[in-house]
Amino acid sequence: MEAKTGFDNEKYIRMQSERIQERIAQSDNKLYLEFGGKLFDDYHAARVLPGFAPDSKVKMLLHLKEQAEIVIAICALDIEKNKVRGDLGITYDADVLRLIDAFRGIGLYVGSVVISQYSGQSSADAFKKRLELLGVKVYLHFPIAGYPSNVPLIVSDDGYGRNEYIETSHPLVVVTAPGPGSGKMAVCLSQLYHEHKRGVRAGYAKFETFPIWNLPLKHPVNLAYEAATADLNDVNMIDPFHLEAYGETAVNYNRDVEIFPVLNAMFEKIAGKSPYQSPTDMGVNMAGDCIFDNDVVCEASRQEIIRRYYHACCDRRQGKTDGSPVYALELLMNQAGISVEDRKVASAALDRANQTGMPAAAIQLPDGSIVTGKTSSLLGASSAVLLNALKTLGGIPKDVHLISPIIIEPIQDLKVGHLGNHNPRLHTDEVLIALSISAATNPTAELAMKQLSKLQGCEAHSSVILSQVDDSTFRKLGVNLTCEPQYQTKKLYHK
Repeated sequence: MEAKTGFDNEKYIRMQSERIQERIAQSDNKLYLEFGGKLFDDYHAARVLPGFAPDSKVKMLLHLKEQAEIVIAICALDIEKNKVRGDLGITYDADVLRLIDAFRGIGLYVGSVVISQYSGQSSADAFKKRLELLGVKVYLHFPIAGYPSNVPLIVSDDGYGRNEYIETSHPLVVVTAPGPGSGKMAVCLSQLYHEHKRGVRAGYAKFETFPIWNLPLKHPVNLAYEAATADLNDVNMIDPFHLEAYGETAVNYNRDVEIFPVLNAMFEKIAGKSPYQSPTDMGVNMAGDCIFDNDVVCEASRQEIIRRYYHACCDRRQGKTDGSPVYALELLMNQAGISVEDRKVASAALDRANQTGMPAAAIQLPDGSIVTGKTSSLLGASSAVLLNALKTLGGIPKDVHLISPIIIEPIQDLKVGHLGNHNPRLHTDEVLIALSISAATNPTAELAMKQLSKLQGCEAHSSVILSQVDDSTFRKLGVNLTCEPQYQTKKLYHK
């Protein structure tokens, strides 16, 4: 049984590329498109809009391949403090290199990198030099006093005029970044200023998947977006400018609504007239028109909110954040009418842990059935549940050993006797390596290995916080993992 979908991905790619084409035509064949969110691996969208492919935005851009070039923005302050992407665990400057490789790998042209908020940071200088040695053009944009409220200064030769003009060669310039706060919008507006000084009536548009402007304010998809940005204090709201201009309700978020009067003043000063009546007007997002099963999308979004709550609780337990995201997520759960009791896989894991008195884990398979795993002398609970899930998916009897103890024991001896580990139990990555070795001579193990792709999109829960390696393995398999905010031991130091 396949998981239900509620989003038409092909329709989305078609409609989205057509909408951007329209915007290019409305300007002097020069559109600066601020690209929010993740371009290559938008797993949040894939989770809350079942049917949405994580690389949908890239496929959409490939429809516009001949017209598009990419400009990547990175803030000098983020380079200076080695800011890290939470999902990938790499610094923003390293992610710029990753993004360039990824864009080039699919045939999209990367024109340049812009270092925003540059004020002589030595680390930014080093990164600029590194990029230039790699053949990448780099431009510098500088801090502007009184930004964003001092419009007369900003839109002048002493404001945007000080920034280096980015040479571009394509009608569609996609401005993207490793993460939020990189200065994408400022880069777009600075370019508009420079283009107009050169006699080019360039346009600006914003592409962010969430919140979805033509869904209700408290629709679970929009609440799930608030859950995803709980640490940023983003709040969805009705766009008052759109309501006043058109008499229509549209959803936007607080930062765009708050900044719109300033943006409008900038547009008027740059071009003499603003093309937009509201922040919603600036957007080109067509995702709301591609939902065909609202019930499926709503349920997926509710589950995402609960997952975000568990992640925030674990972050607080691990000292990564204060408690504020947890409280914000509790409020969102109340608004959505849900609680942790609505995550069935969590209840199953906790029940098994209570029965055994040891850490346990559970996975919900695509057909809705739930398998559990317990801690044993050979395997941790996450490894056990992974093997049990593969057995169930492959129709393999529970009592069949996929990996012989004869293989497991030497690995344990290696871990404890030679590599200095105190825990002899196999982690999930070690189990998968052992299973792949067994598959070379054991047809049953080979059958189990063939089930791995079926775990994509499955739900899992652990009764304790898992190690980084187990967490990473589940993520690579596409399993949506949550954990109770509890450690397995009472030690102060946890790897």
